[in-house]
Amino acid sequence: MRDPVGKLLLFGATGDLAQRMLLPSLYGLHADGLLPEGLTITGTARSEHDDASYRKFARHALDEFLPEDRKDEKAVKSFLDRVGYQALDASSIEGFPALAKKVGDVSGGLAIFLSTAPFLFEPTIKGLESAGLAGPKTRIGLEKPLGYDLASSKEINDAVAFAFPEDRTFRIDHYLGKETVQNILALRFGNSFFEPVWNAQGIDNVQITVAETVGLEDRAGYYDTAGALRDMVANHILQLVALIAMEPPARFDGTAIRDEKAKVFRSLRKMKPEDVPHVTVTGQYTKGAVNGEIVKGYIEELGKPSTTETFVAIKAHVDNWRWQGVPFYLRTGKRMPNRHSEIAIQFKAVPHSMFASRGGLLQPNMLIIRLQPEEYVQLLVMAKEPGLDRDGIRLREVPLNLSLDAEFAGTRRRIAYERLLLDLIEGDPTLFVRRDEVEAQWEWIDAIRAGWVANDVKPKSYGSGTWGPSAAIALTERDGVTWQDD
Repeated sequence: MRDPVGKLLLFGATGDLAQRMLLPSLYGLHADGLLPEGLTITGTARSEHDDASYRKFARHALDEFLPEDRKDEKAVKSFLDRVGYQALDASSIEGFPALAKKVGDVSGGLAIFLSTAPFLFEPTIKGLESAGLAGPKTRIGLEKPLGYDLASSKEINDAVAFAFPEDRTFRIDHYLGKETVQNILALRFGNSFFEPVWNAQGIDNVQITVAETVGLEDRAGYYDTAGALRDMVANHILQLVALIAMEPPARFDGTAIRDEKAKVFRSLRKMKPEDVPHVTVTGQYTKGAVNGEIVKGYIEELGKPSTTETFVAIKAHVDNWRWQGVPFYLRTGKRMPNRHSEIAIQFKAVPHSMFASRGGLLQPNMLIIRLQPEEYVQLLVMAKEPGLDRDGIRLREVPLNLSLDAEFAGTRRRIAYERLLLDLIEGDPTLFVRRDEVEAQWEWIDAIRAGWVANDVKPKSYGSGTWGPSAAIALTERDGVTWQDD
Protein backbone atom coordinates (compact mmCIF):
# COMPACT_ATOMS: atom_id res chain seq x y z
CA MET A 1 0.00 0.00 0.00
CA ARG A 2 1.46 3.34 -1.01
CA ASP A 3 1.99 5.89 1.73
CA PRO A 4 3.87 8.78 0.06
CA VAL A 5 5.65 11.37 2.17
CA GLY A 6 5.71 15.10 1.56
CA LYS A 7 9.41 15.73 2.04
CA LEU A 8 12.72 14.11 1.10
CA LEU A 9 16.04 14.80 2.87
CA LEU A 10 19.27 13.78 1.10
CA PHE A 11 22.45 13.39 3.14
CA GLY A 12 25.64 13.42 1.05
CA ALA A 13 23.92 15.71 -1.44
CA THR A 14 27.17 16.97 -3.00
CA GLY A 15 28.81 13.56 -3.35
CA ASP A 16 29.50 11.48 -6.43
CA LEU A 17 26.47 9.24 -5.87
CA ALA A 18 24.16 12.24 -5.66
CA GLN A 19 25.53 13.76 -8.87
CA ARG A 20 25.59 10.58 -10.95
CA MET A 21 22.52 8.75 -9.67
CA LEU A 22 20.31 10.46 -7.10
CA LEU A 23 19.69 13.83 -8.72
CA PRO A 24 19.19 12.36 -12.24
CA SER A 25 16.88 9.71 -10.77
CA LEU A 26 14.77 12.23 -8.88
CA TYR A 27 14.61 14.43 -11.96
CA GLY A 28 13.44 11.44 -14.03
CA LEU A 29 10.65 10.71 -11.56
CA HIS A 30 9.68 14.38 -11.50
CA ALA A 31 9.67 14.71 -15.31
CA ASP A 32 7.38 11.66 -15.57
CA GLY A 33 4.98 13.01 -12.96
CA LEU A 34 5.72 10.25 -10.45
CA LEU A 35 6.81 12.34 -7.46
CA PRO A 36 4.04 13.35 -5.05
CA GLU A 37 2.69 16.79 -5.79
CA GLY A 38 4.30 19.31 -3.48
CA LEU A 39 7.19 17.03 -2.46
CA THR A 40 10.22 19.13 -1.48
CA ILE A 41 13.80 17.88 -1.64
CA THR A 42 16.37 19.20 0.84
CA GLY A 43 20.02 18.37 0.28
CA THR A 44 22.61 18.47 3.05
CA ALA A 45 26.37 17.96 3.29
CA ARG A 46 29.41 19.74 4.71
CA SER A 47 29.85 21.90 1.60
CA GLU A 48 28.74 25.50 1.95
CA HIS A 49 25.80 26.23 -0.35
CA ASP A 50 22.61 28.25 -0.19
CA ASP A 51 19.54 27.26 -2.19
CA ALA A 52 20.62 29.17 -5.29
CA SER A 53 24.18 27.83 -5.44
CA TYR A 54 23.04 24.26 -4.78
CA ARG A 55 20.50 24.51 -7.57
CA LYS A 56 23.34 25.54 -9.88
CA PHE A 57 25.31 22.53 -8.60
CA ALA A 58 22.34 20.24 -9.25
CA ARG A 59 21.78 21.70 -12.72
CA HIS A 60 25.42 21.01 -13.59
CA ALA A 61 25.01 17.38 -12.45
CA LEU A 62 21.91 17.01 -14.64
CA ASP A 63 23.70 18.59 -17.61
CA GLU A 64 26.57 16.13 -17.22
CA PHE A 65 24.80 12.88 -16.37
CA LEU A 66 21.35 13.02 -17.97
CA PRO A 67 20.94 11.46 -21.42
CA GLU A 68 20.38 14.11 -24.07
CA ASP A 69 16.88 12.87 -24.87
CA ARG A 70 15.81 13.35 -21.26
CA LYS A 71 16.82 16.98 -20.97
CA ASP A 72 13.85 19.32 -20.96
CA GLU A 73 14.42 22.88 -19.80
CA LYS A 74 10.91 23.34 -18.44
CA ALA A 75 11.10 20.07 -16.49
CA VAL A 76 14.60 20.88 -15.19
CA LYS A 77 13.47 24.28 -13.94
CA SER A 78 10.36 22.94 -12.20
CA PHE A 79 12.45 20.14 -10.65
CA LEU A 80 15.03 22.58 -9.30
CA ASP A 81 12.19 24.62 -7.77
CA ARG A 82 11.61 21.62 -5.48
CA VAL A 83 15.23 21.60 -4.31
CA GLY A 84 16.77 23.40 -1.33
CA TYR A 85 19.96 22.99 0.71
CA GLN A 86 21.26 23.27 4.26
CA ALA A 87 24.96 22.86 5.12
CA LEU A 88 25.61 20.47 8.00
CA ASP A 89 28.49 18.88 9.88
CA ALA A 90 26.78 15.60 10.74
CA SER A 91 29.40 14.74 13.38
CA SER A 92 28.09 17.55 15.60
CA ILE A 93 24.58 17.74 16.99
CA GLU A 94 24.69 21.55 16.92
CA GLY A 95 23.67 21.94 13.28
CA PHE A 96 20.57 19.73 13.33
CA PRO A 97 18.09 22.33 14.63
CA ALA A 98 18.90 24.52 11.61
CA LEU A 99 18.45 21.51 9.35
CA ALA A 100 15.06 20.78 10.90
CA LYS A 101 14.02 24.38 10.39
CA LYS A 102 15.06 24.18 6.73
CA VAL A 103 13.15 20.94 6.15
CA GLY A 104 10.06 22.45 7.76
CA ASP A 105 6.83 20.79 8.80
CA VAL A 106 7.14 16.99 8.57
CA SER A 107 3.59 16.14 9.63
CA GLY A 108 2.97 14.95 6.05
CA GLY A 109 5.84 12.47 6.34
CA LEU A 110 9.59 12.58 5.70
CA ALA A 111 11.88 10.20 3.82
CA ILE A 112 15.61 10.41 4.54
CA PHE A 113 18.32 9.05 2.23
CA LEU A 114 21.50 8.60 4.25
CA SER A 115 24.67 8.28 2.19
CA THR A 116 27.51 9.02 4.61
CA ALA A 117 30.63 7.36 5.98
CA PRO A 118 29.76 4.56 8.45
CA PHE A 119 31.33 6.40 11.41
CA LEU A 120 28.76 9.19 10.92
CA PHE A 121 25.71 6.93 11.22
CA GLU A 122 25.39 7.10 15.00
CA PRO A 123 25.86 10.88 15.41
CA THR A 124 23.56 11.49 12.44
CA ILE A 125 20.78 9.33 13.89
CA LYS A 126 21.12 11.04 17.27
CA GLY A 127 21.07 14.45 15.60
CA LEU A 128 17.93 13.60 13.64
CA GLU A 129 16.22 12.30 16.76
CA SER A 130 17.16 15.33 18.85
CA ALA A 131 15.86 17.73 16.17
CA GLY A 132 12.49 16.02 15.80
CA LEU A 133 13.30 14.52 12.39
CA ALA A 134 12.85 10.89 13.45
CA GLY A 135 9.18 10.81 14.33
CA PRO A 136 6.61 8.11 13.51
CA LYS A 137 6.05 9.48 10.00
CA THR A 138 9.74 9.42 9.08
CA ARG A 139 11.45 6.55 7.22
CA ILE A 140 15.16 6.27 6.49
CA GLY A 141 17.05 4.76 3.56
CA LEU A 142 20.60 3.58 4.27
CA GLU A 143 23.23 3.39 1.54
CA LYS A 144 26.05 0.85 1.91
CA PRO A 145 28.56 0.16 3.33
CA LEU A 146 26.63 -0.97 6.40
CA GLY A 147 29.67 -2.07 8.36
CA TYR A 148 32.70 -4.18 7.48
CA ASP A 149 31.87 -7.28 9.55
CA LEU A 150 29.06 -8.68 11.71
CA ALA A 151 30.05 -6.73 14.82
CA SER A 152 30.21 -3.35 13.07
CA SER A 153 27.00 -4.08 11.17
CA LYS A 154 25.20 -4.81 14.45
CA GLU A 155 26.59 -1.59 15.87
CA ILE A 156 25.21 0.42 12.94
CA ASN A 157 21.86 -1.40 13.05
CA ASP A 158 21.57 -0.78 16.78
CA ALA A 159 22.32 2.93 16.27
CA VAL A 160 19.63 3.16 13.57
CA ALA A 161 17.13 1.20 15.67
CA PHE A 162 17.59 3.79 18.44
CA ALA A 163 15.32 6.11 16.44
CA PHE A 164 13.93 4.05 13.53
CA PRO A 165 12.18 0.69 13.99
CA GLU A 166 12.69 -1.98 11.35
CA ASP A 167 9.48 -1.16 9.47
CA ARG A 168 10.78 2.38 8.86
CA THR A 169 14.33 1.34 7.91
CA PHE A 170 15.12 0.79 4.22
CA ARG A 171 18.59 -0.70 3.55
CA ILE A 172 19.61 -0.15 -0.05
CA ASP A 173 21.30 -2.57 -2.42
CA HIS A 174 21.03 -0.88 -5.80
CA TYR A 175 21.26 -4.22 -7.62
CA LEU A 176 17.74 -4.97 -6.39
CA GLY A 177 16.50 -1.94 -8.32
CA LYS A 178 17.72 -3.31 -11.66
CA GLU A 179 14.99 -4.48 -14.02
CA THR A 180 16.81 -7.70 -14.88
CA VAL A 181 17.29 -8.60 -11.22
CA GLN A 182 13.56 -8.18 -10.63
CA ASN A 183 13.00 -10.25 -13.76
CA ILE A 184 14.58 -13.22 -11.96
CA LEU A 185 11.41 -13.35 -9.88
CA ALA A 186 9.22 -13.10 -12.99
CA LEU A 187 11.25 -15.76 -14.77
CA ARG A 188 11.11 -18.21 -11.87
CA PHE A 189 7.64 -17.67 -10.50
CA GLY A 190 5.73 -16.39 -13.53
CA ASN A 191 6.51 -19.39 -15.76
CA SER A 192 5.46 -22.96 -14.98
CA PHE A 193 8.15 -24.84 -16.92
CA PHE A 194 11.19 -23.79 -14.82
CA GLU A 195 10.01 -24.72 -11.34
CA PRO A 196 9.97 -28.55 -11.81
CA VAL A 197 13.70 -28.53 -12.69
CA TRP A 198 14.79 -25.60 -10.46
CA ASN A 199 16.40 -27.87 -7.87
CA ALA A 200 19.18 -30.38 -7.25
CA GLN A 201 17.53 -32.93 -9.54
CA GLY A 202 17.56 -30.57 -12.52
CA ILE A 203 20.51 -28.19 -11.97
CA ASP A 204 24.17 -29.19 -11.94
CA ASN A 205 25.68 -25.87 -10.84
CA VAL A 206 25.07 -22.12 -10.65
CA GLN A 207 27.66 -19.50 -11.61
CA ILE A 208 27.44 -15.82 -10.72
CA THR A 209 30.01 -13.40 -12.13
CA VAL A 210 30.32 -9.67 -11.52
CA ALA A 211 33.29 -8.49 -13.59
CA GLU A 212 34.63 -4.94 -13.76
CA THR A 213 37.22 -3.48 -16.12
CA VAL A 214 37.97 -0.50 -13.86
CA GLY A 215 40.62 -0.29 -11.18
CA LEU A 216 40.55 1.87 -8.07
CA GLU A 217 39.34 5.09 -9.74
CA ASP A 218 38.53 7.47 -6.82
CA ARG A 219 37.66 4.74 -4.28
CA ALA A 220 41.15 3.91 -3.01
CA GLY A 221 40.50 4.92 0.60
CA TYR A 222 37.39 2.78 0.90
CA TYR A 223 38.36 -0.11 -1.34
CA ASP A 224 41.70 -0.94 0.29
CA THR A 225 39.94 -1.42 3.64
CA ALA A 226 37.12 -3.45 2.07
CA GLY A 227 38.36 -5.62 -0.79
CA ALA A 228 36.32 -7.60 -3.29
CA LEU A 229 34.72 -9.91 -0.72
CA ARG A 230 33.20 -7.11 1.36
CA ASP A 231 32.57 -4.75 -1.54
CA MET A 232 30.74 -7.10 -3.90
CA VAL A 233 30.08 -10.54 -2.43
CA ALA A 234 28.71 -9.38 0.92
CA ASN A 235 25.80 -7.57 -0.69
CA HIS A 236 25.22 -7.69 -4.47
CA ILE A 237 26.30 -11.27 -5.18
CA LEU A 238 24.68 -12.81 -2.10
CA GLN A 239 21.42 -11.03 -2.94
CA LEU A 240 21.56 -12.67 -6.38
CA VAL A 241 22.18 -16.04 -4.73
CA ALA A 242 19.07 -15.50 -2.61
CA LEU A 243 16.86 -14.67 -5.59
CA ILE A 244 18.06 -17.76 -7.47
CA ALA A 245 17.82 -20.11 -4.48
CA MET A 246 14.77 -18.85 -2.56
CA GLU A 247 11.54 -20.83 -2.19
CA PRO A 248 8.41 -19.42 -3.88
CA PRO A 249 7.02 -16.59 -1.70
CA ALA A 250 3.32 -16.70 -0.94
CA ARG A 251 2.88 -13.08 -2.10
CA PHE A 252 4.82 -10.34 -3.84
CA ASP A 253 5.38 -8.15 -0.81
CA GLY A 254 8.25 -7.09 1.40
CA THR A 255 7.58 -9.56 4.20
CA ALA A 256 7.10 -12.70 2.12
CA ILE A 257 10.02 -12.10 -0.25
CA ARG A 258 12.46 -11.09 2.46
CA ASP A 259 11.42 -14.04 4.65
CA GLU A 260 12.42 -16.43 1.87
CA LYS A 261 15.70 -14.62 1.15
CA ALA A 262 16.62 -14.74 4.84
CA LYS A 263 16.09 -18.53 4.83
CA VAL A 264 18.65 -18.85 2.02
CA PHE A 265 21.26 -16.87 3.94
CA ARG A 266 20.71 -19.00 7.01
CA SER A 267 21.15 -22.10 4.83
CA LEU A 268 24.51 -21.06 3.38
CA ARG A 269 27.09 -23.61 4.46
CA LYS A 270 29.34 -21.89 6.98
CA MET A 271 32.96 -22.53 6.11
CA LYS A 272 35.41 -24.04 8.57
CA PRO A 273 38.86 -22.40 8.69
CA GLU A 274 40.56 -25.53 7.35
CA ASP A 275 38.19 -25.66 4.35
CA VAL A 276 38.48 -22.01 3.27
CA PRO A 277 41.73 -22.32 1.21
CA HIS A 278 40.17 -25.16 -0.80
CA VAL A 279 36.91 -23.43 -1.70
CA THR A 280 38.05 -19.82 -2.15
CA VAL A 281 40.60 -18.06 -4.37
CA THR A 282 41.82 -14.50 -3.90
CA GLY A 283 43.76 -12.36 -6.35
CA GLN A 284 45.22 -8.92 -6.87
CA TYR A 285 45.69 -7.40 -10.31
CA THR A 286 49.07 -6.43 -11.69
CA LYS A 287 49.81 -4.28 -14.74
CA GLY A 288 48.40 -5.41 -18.05
CA ALA A 289 46.10 -4.38 -20.87
CA VAL A 290 42.35 -3.75 -20.65
CA ASN A 291 40.41 -2.81 -23.78
CA GLY A 292 43.69 -2.20 -25.59
CA GLU A 293 45.07 0.19 -22.96
CA ILE A 294 48.08 -0.49 -20.73
CA VAL A 295 47.03 -0.08 -17.09
CA LYS A 296 48.89 -0.06 -13.79
CA GLY A 297 48.75 -2.77 -11.17
CA TYR A 298 46.84 -2.35 -7.91
CA ILE A 299 49.94 -1.58 -5.85
CA GLU A 300 51.06 1.08 -8.36
CA GLU A 301 47.61 2.68 -8.34
CA LEU A 302 47.39 2.59 -4.55
CA GLY A 303 50.92 3.85 -4.03
CA LYS A 304 51.76 1.51 -1.15
CA PRO A 305 52.01 -2.23 -0.37
CA SER A 306 48.72 -3.98 0.27
CA THR A 307 47.32 -7.49 0.65
CA THR A 308 43.76 -6.43 -0.23
CA GLU A 309 42.05 -8.78 -2.70
CA THR A 310 40.71 -7.28 -5.93
CA PHE A 311 39.40 -10.69 -7.08
CA VAL A 312 37.64 -13.47 -5.26
CA ALA A 313 36.13 -16.78 -6.39
CA ILE A 314 34.13 -18.97 -4.03
CA LYS A 315 32.53 -22.40 -4.18
CA ALA A 316 29.46 -22.12 -1.96
CA HIS A 317 26.61 -24.44 -1.01
CA VAL A 318 23.03 -23.85 0.12
CA ASP A 319 22.31 -26.69 2.54
CA ASN A 320 18.60 -27.34 2.19
CA TRP A 321 16.30 -29.82 0.48
CA ARG A 322 16.15 -27.99 -2.85
CA TRP A 323 19.87 -27.32 -3.35
CA GLN A 324 21.72 -30.10 -1.55
CA GLY A 325 24.90 -30.95 -3.48
CA VAL A 326 24.58 -28.12 -6.04
CA PRO A 327 27.67 -25.87 -6.04
CA PHE A 328 27.23 -22.11 -6.41
CA TYR A 329 30.38 -20.67 -7.98
CA LEU A 330 30.72 -16.97 -7.20
CA ARG A 331 33.28 -14.71 -8.83
CA THR A 332 34.01 -10.99 -8.89
CA GLY A 333 37.06 -8.93 -9.78
CA LYS A 334 38.49 -5.67 -11.03
CA ARG A 335 40.49 -5.22 -14.24
CA MET A 336 38.71 -8.12 -15.93
CA PRO A 337 38.68 -8.50 -19.76
CA ASN A 338 35.17 -7.03 -19.99
CA ARG A 339 32.48 -5.60 -17.78
CA HIS A 340 29.42 -7.73 -17.13
CA SER A 341 27.20 -9.13 -14.42
CA GLU A 342 25.77 -12.52 -15.23
CA ILE A 343 24.09 -15.59 -13.76
CA ALA A 344 24.59 -18.93 -15.54
CA ILE A 345 22.36 -21.85 -14.55
CA GLN A 346 23.88 -25.13 -15.79
CA PHE A 347 21.23 -27.84 -16.04
CA LYS A 348 22.08 -31.53 -15.76
CA ALA A 349 22.76 -33.57 -18.86
CA VAL A 350 20.08 -35.84 -20.28
CA PRO A 351 20.29 -39.28 -18.60
CA HIS A 352 20.75 -41.12 -21.92
CA SER A 353 21.69 -39.87 -25.40
CA MET A 354 20.05 -41.64 -28.31
CA PHE A 355 22.41 -39.71 -30.60
CA ALA A 356 25.70 -40.94 -29.15
CA SER A 357 26.12 -43.87 -31.53
CA ARG A 358 25.51 -41.60 -34.53
CA GLY A 359 28.15 -39.06 -33.54
CA GLY A 360 25.81 -36.54 -31.94
CA LEU A 361 27.45 -34.72 -29.02
CA LEU A 362 25.04 -33.32 -26.42
CA GLN A 363 25.80 -30.30 -24.23
CA PRO A 364 23.77 -29.74 -21.07
CA ASN A 365 21.31 -26.87 -21.35
CA MET A 366 22.28 -23.56 -19.81
CA LEU A 367 20.21 -20.54 -18.83
CA ILE A 368 22.12 -17.24 -18.89
CA ILE A 369 20.71 -14.14 -17.23
CA ARG A 370 22.74 -11.06 -18.20
CA LEU A 371 22.23 -8.13 -15.83
CA GLN A 372 24.61 -5.60 -17.36
CA PRO A 373 25.71 -3.92 -19.56
CA GLU A 374 23.15 -5.58 -21.87
CA GLU A 375 20.02 -7.03 -20.33
CA TYR A 376 18.91 -10.37 -21.71
CA VAL A 377 17.89 -13.92 -20.91
CA GLN A 378 19.39 -16.67 -23.07
CA LEU A 379 18.61 -20.39 -23.04
CA LEU A 380 21.18 -22.62 -24.75
CA VAL A 381 19.53 -25.70 -26.28
CA MET A 382 20.57 -28.50 -28.63
CA ALA A 383 19.28 -28.44 -32.22
CA LYS A 384 19.92 -30.58 -35.29
CA GLU A 385 22.13 -29.12 -37.99
CA PRO A 386 20.43 -29.09 -41.41
CA GLY A 387 21.47 -31.94 -43.75
CA LEU A 388 20.78 -35.49 -44.90
CA ASP A 389 22.70 -36.99 -41.94
CA ARG A 390 24.33 -39.77 -43.97
CA ASP A 391 27.30 -39.73 -41.59
CA GLY A 392 25.19 -39.36 -38.49
CA ILE A 393 23.06 -36.64 -36.99
CA ARG A 394 24.99 -33.52 -36.08
CA LEU A 395 23.74 -31.49 -33.19
CA ARG A 396 24.74 -27.97 -32.33
CA GLU A 397 24.14 -25.75 -29.34
CA VAL A 398 22.00 -22.75 -30.29
CA PRO A 399 20.70 -19.85 -28.21
CA LEU A 400 17.08 -18.90 -27.65
CA ASN A 401 17.34 -15.19 -26.89
CA LEU A 402 15.10 -12.77 -25.05
CA SER A 403 16.67 -9.34 -25.27
CA LEU A 404 14.96 -7.09 -22.76
CA ASP A 405 16.58 -4.09 -24.42
CA ALA A 406 15.02 -5.03 -27.78
CA GLU A 407 11.72 -6.49 -26.55
CA PHE A 408 10.93 -3.40 -24.52
CA ALA A 409 12.64 -0.91 -26.81
CA GLY A 410 9.72 1.49 -26.55
CA THR A 411 9.96 1.60 -22.76
CA ARG A 412 12.53 3.83 -21.11
CA ARG A 413 15.12 1.89 -19.11
CA ARG A 414 15.22 3.51 -15.72
CA ILE A 415 18.18 3.97 -13.39
CA ALA A 416 17.94 1.46 -10.52
CA TYR A 417 17.83 4.32 -8.04
CA GLU A 418 14.65 5.69 -9.63
CA ARG A 419 12.75 2.62 -8.49
CA LEU A 420 14.41 2.55 -5.08
CA LEU A 421 13.93 6.26 -4.37
CA LEU A 422 10.27 6.08 -5.41
CA ASP A 423 9.75 3.01 -3.21
CA LEU A 424 11.38 4.85 -0.29
CA ILE A 425 9.15 7.88 -0.84
CA GLU A 426 6.06 5.67 -1.09
CA GLY A 427 7.05 3.28 1.70
CA ASP A 428 7.32 -0.02 -0.21
CA PRO A 429 10.03 -2.21 1.46
CA THR A 430 9.97 -5.12 -1.04
CA LEU A 431 13.28 -4.31 -2.79
CA PHE A 432 15.16 -3.32 0.35
CA VAL A 433 17.24 -5.50 2.66
CA ARG A 434 16.13 -6.46 6.14
CA ARG A 435 18.40 -6.51 9.19
CA ASP A 436 18.37 -10.29 9.58
CA GLU A 437 19.45 -10.65 5.93
CA VAL A 438 22.38 -8.27 6.40
CA GLU A 439 23.60 -9.93 9.56
CA ALA A 440 23.31 -13.46 8.15
CA GLN A 441 25.34 -12.32 5.13
CA TRP A 442 28.06 -10.87 7.35
CA GLU A 443 28.22 -14.00 9.50
CA TRP A 444 29.00 -16.06 6.37
CA ILE A 445 31.52 -13.51 5.07
CA ASP A 446 33.28 -13.29 8.44
CA ALA A 447 33.85 -17.06 8.45
CA ILE A 448 35.64 -16.78 5.09
CA ARG A 449 37.84 -13.94 6.27
CA ALA A 450 38.65 -15.82 9.47
CA GLY A 451 39.74 -18.77 7.32
CA TRP A 452 42.03 -16.50 5.28
CA VAL A 453 43.64 -15.20 8.48
CA ALA A 454 43.98 -18.67 10.04
CA ASN A 455 45.70 -20.02 6.92
CA ASP A 456 47.66 -16.83 6.12
CA VAL A 457 46.02 -16.64 2.69
CA LYS A 458 47.45 -13.88 0.50
CA PRO A 459 46.00 -12.85 -2.87
CA LYS A 460 47.62 -14.39 -5.95
CA SER A 461 48.71 -12.09 -8.75
CA TYR A 462 46.81 -11.90 -12.01
CA GLY A 463 47.44 -9.71 -15.00
CA SER A 464 44.99 -6.92 -15.75
CA GLY A 465 42.79 -7.97 -18.65
CA THR A 466 42.62 -11.63 -17.56
CA TRP A 467 39.96 -13.65 -15.71
CA GLY A 468 41.88 -13.78 -12.43
CA PRO A 469 44.44 -16.22 -11.02
CA SER A 470 44.77 -19.66 -12.58
CA ALA A 471 43.63 -21.14 -9.25
CA ALA A 472 40.15 -19.76 -9.99
CA ILE A 473 40.01 -21.97 -13.09
CA ALA A 474 41.11 -24.97 -11.03
CA LEU A 475 38.38 -24.22 -8.47
CA THR A 476 35.71 -25.24 -10.98
CA GLU A 477 37.64 -27.60 -13.26
CA ARG A 478 38.37 -30.11 -10.51
CA ASP A 479 34.58 -30.52 -10.41
CA GLY A 480 34.44 -30.91 -14.19
CA VAL A 481 32.95 -27.40 -14.57
CA THR A 482 34.16 -24.52 -16.75
CA TRP A 483 33.49 -20.86 -16.02
CA GLN A 484 31.02 -19.26 -18.42
CA ASP A 485 33.27 -16.59 -20.01
CA ASP A 486 32.58 -14.31 -22.94
